[in-house]
Amino acid sequence: MGKTYERIDGRLRTFIEEQPLFFTATAPLSGDGTVNLSPKGLKGSFAVLDEHTVAYLDFAGSNAETIAHLRENGRITLMWCAFQGPPNIVRVHGRGEPVFRDDPRFGELLARFPDLDPTPHGLRAIIVVHAELVRDTCGYAVPFMTYDEDRELHAQRFAREDDASLSAYFAKKDHVATSMDGLPGLPLPLSPI
Repeated sequence: MGKTYERIDGRLRTFIEEQPLFFTATAPLSGDGTVNLSPKGLKGSFAVLDEHTVAYLDFAGSNAETIAHLRENGRITLMWCAFQGPPNIVRVHGRGEPVFRDDPRFGELLARFPDLDPTPHGLRAIIVVHAELVRDTCGYAVPFMTYDEDRELHAQRFAREDDASLSAYFAKKDHVATSMDGLPGLPLPLSPI
């Protein structure tokens, strides 16, 4: 029932760009390491860069497992589910990298997200994913759910921070500079945007 796609375009691109929620999955190389699965939202924080490359804004949070895993091995899977309309699940399996604030590509990449002001969200990095396998499956068991709106709590919490206080906040967290498995995470202190 599933189909493999050569590129992210047309109906497939429209589908993933319209979803208000997607999930990321990463893991360290160690067999006893912690697999990470994270929900991602905020309208405007995801972009299709080209037919084989997508990106999303990585905001302040309690840990940096995705960043740590990508720095170690680059493996990542993104998944979107249709909670409205025809049933569908799309997965992009690929290689990802965190592009940090001090990277020369950061400004150009950030310009690809014109519909969201990242300032109040504590932007840490931009995650760029190069697709190696793109597939969809039926999604028959995914329930219908409605999207009402983005929560305002994230912006309310992190709008109070500047670069220095955000770096201090991250430095106090156990799993931001270093992952749960001891891998290098977010480089601190943060570079200014």
